[in-house]
Amino acid sequence: MDVLEAIFNRRSIRQYTDRPVTDDVVETLLKAAMYAPSAVNKQPWHFIVFRDRRIIEKINQFHEYSSMLRQANVAILVCWDDELQHDTGYGPVDCSAATQNILLAAHGLGLGSVWVGLYPRMQRMESIQNLFNLPQNIRPFSIISLGYPAEEKKMPDRFKRDRIHIEKW
Repeated sequence: MDVLEAIFNRRSIRQYTDRPVTDDVVETLLKAAMYAPSAVNKQPWHFIVFRDRRIIEKINQFHEYSSMLRQANVAILVCWDDELQHDTGYGPVDCSAATQNILLAAHGLGLGSVWVGLYPRMQRMESIQNLFNLPQNIRPFSIISLGYPAEEKKMPDRFKRDRIHIEKW
């Protein structure tokens, strides 16, 4: 799949088939994440891969926009390490790039995915911190819901020429 095709056609997919996502595919997605740019190449990310339905149900209890995880075959929790980030505030930026790489790689491999936001919602972050028993220096950023798509979404027109400014506002 061409890179621009992947960028333009990737959609949030919330319905999945029961086809399993193999560990090899998950590893490829994690490798794509780790090739994302990061400030001063600090690569402050950590990932937790999970499939446990009990964990997913607990997430659904406190995260109102996580229902697609119930159908997902696998999910990835993306975190940053305060001790590895370049400076305060860079962890979320770096994890955004890693999350986007996973989403694009998933689409390129025929998977559907959704970026389930945690950061900057402190209640969500604290709940995930407790649920996964994360060390104090590890901060949860996002969850990516993954599976083979059971729905298809068309590319909307998102190009807004009025948002482009040349040389000045």
